[in-house]
Amino acid sequence: MHPFRSHTCADLTKANVGETVRLSGWVHRVRDHGGVLFIDLRDHYGMTQVLADPDSPVFAEVEKVRSEWCVRIDGAVKARDESLINPKLPTGEIEVYIRDIEVLGSAEELPLMVFGDQDYPEETRLRYRYLDLRREAMQDNMKLRSDVVASIRRRMWDTGFREFQTPIITASSPEGARDFLVPSRLHPGRFYALPQAPQIFKQLIMVSGFDRYFQIAPCFRDEDPRADRSPTDFYQLDMEMSFATQADVFDTIQPVIEGVFEEFGGGHTVDKHWPQIAFADAMRWYGTDKPDLRNPIKMQDVSDHFRGSGFAIFAKLLEQDGTEIRAIPAPGGGSRKFCDRMNSYAQNEGLPGMGYIFWRDGENGMEAAGPLAKNIGPERTEAIRLQLGLGKGDAAFFLGGKPASFEAVAGRARNVIGEELNLTDKNRFAFCWVVDFPMYEKDDETGVIDFSHNPFSMPQGGMAALEGDPLQVLGYQYDLACNGYELVSGAIRNHRLDTMFKAFSLAGYTEDEVRARFPSLVNAFRFGAPPHGGCAAGIDRIVMLLADQANIREVIMFPMNQRAEDLMMGAPTLPSNEQLRELRLRVIPEEE
Repeated sequence: MHPFRSHTCADLTKANVGETVRLSGWVHRVRDHGGVLFIDLRDHYGMTQVLADPDSPVFAEVEKVRSEWCVRIDGAVKARDESLINPKLPTGEIEVYIRDIEVLGSAEELPLMVFGDQDYPEETRLRYRYLDLRREAMQDNMKLRSDVVASIRRRMWDTGFREFQTPIITASSPEGARDFLVPSRLHPGRFYALPQAPQIFKQLIMVSGFDRYFQIAPCFRDEDPRADRSPTDFYQLDMEMSFATQADVFDTIQPVIEGVFEEFGGGHTVDKHWPQIAFADAMRWYGTDKPDLRNPIKMQDVSDHFRGSGFAIFAKLLEQDGTEIRAIPAPGGGSRKFCDRMNSYAQNEGLPGMGYIFWRDGENGMEAAGPLAKNIGPERTEAIRLQLGLGKGDAAFFLGGKPASFEAVAGRARNVIGEELNLTDKNRFAFCWVVDFPMYEKDDETGVIDFSHNPFSMPQGGMAALEGDPLQVLGYQYDLACNGYELVSGAIRNHRLDTMFKAFSLAGYTEDEVRARFPSLVNAFRFGAPPHGGCAAGIDRIVMLLADQANIREVIMFPMNQRAEDLMMGAPTLPSNEQLRELRLRVIPEEE
């Protein structure tokens, strides 16, 4: 017999009754039923109930074991009585009578329990991550992650892509986030960088003549953490195609993403139609470039109804250039209590509040109520109601100013309204492509123009578009949003040197600066670069959605905490003086 096990803890059924077996695993739970000791023995695959009565030759040793001890047992498989069968377990029809036991690893008092659903501080969970990962929910999350990655790989191979690996140690490249720098021992005073993404490498792969590339790539960015973003490293499905249009990229990646969500989505419906929404429309309708389309609410511009109205705040606001009044319809939200609650929400978000109108029964039929309705009069409120398609029992909320000042709050308020009024379909994965991103943006204070997104994107209209107003230039750049999260980002690349130099010049970079910052791309594009484009899909975020988790750390095996610390490994650490001398580095002490 194998020294540790003849079966896993998920293998045994009634067909094994009468056999002598060997199992190894962790003591999940011990129960004493009148002198008979029952142990739920757990391994990666499942659970088996084993037991010892006073007639067992190792009863005294079994009495000593505690939760999370790692043990090996030998025993005889017996059928449970009909009344004791556990239908929730694959092994629920049998139990194993222990005849021999060996403690493979005892456990001290546990800082967190593996059995049960107790909540523990994240600091404790991350410090003892190896115990946290023994919990059933975490085991399921990590198995899901592994299965999703395997499925993605199969689907990419089946689509005609080949997997290639790109370097982890490379040169620093400005790509929108801070680099992690790596000092060089062989070249004192010089530094490598961990790649923010394989962006430049995958473009060079296309220049090298490989038509379809992908990899499950680690990416490293020194970023501030969020619930849906790791502060140090993450993984993405990285892909690139030669001789491809934006439509080709969409048609290629959609079946992969759609198939993965159908395979692992737990029965949720997966949208087949992925609409393409211009960036400007996404911001106007949803207040975000990653809209949650499960929520049917679409914001609308209602400025005309407030111009010259009796509501002086909005009327005067609209006299300023670049301002507008936007309405958030709230079907079913027509009560003063709900409206006051949403007004308070806006105040908590840092705005003065949200005006509102709600429609209710009145003496002469349906009437508009609320402070705004009194100020602008029945004709204007009726025009607003008709534009928004609302009726009795509904409400609308209003925000005004320059869109950049309120869009983000309006977008979050739209989400809250959808949740509270049960308008958001929780059993659905709703996808949309956000397209037509602006290439440039201008700082209102300095007037400086810079890239608003990926600087390597091909401008729509090519060189001719760059000769006009930079703020009107759109890029062949796109994101895929799902349920309020950005899952995919990509672009058709700028593969022409003349267009690239012109695009960077509009953002204030000279040709010499571009050559110095991106020498590999500039040199490669001199030798017959093909048109190419692609995208990258966030693996961690995809698994987070499929696992129905709100925090990305729940689907990463060994994540950092919110302060970018690895509590389990003790990173970041102070280097030794010997290491610093070898690298010819000196650490400047923090100022008191």
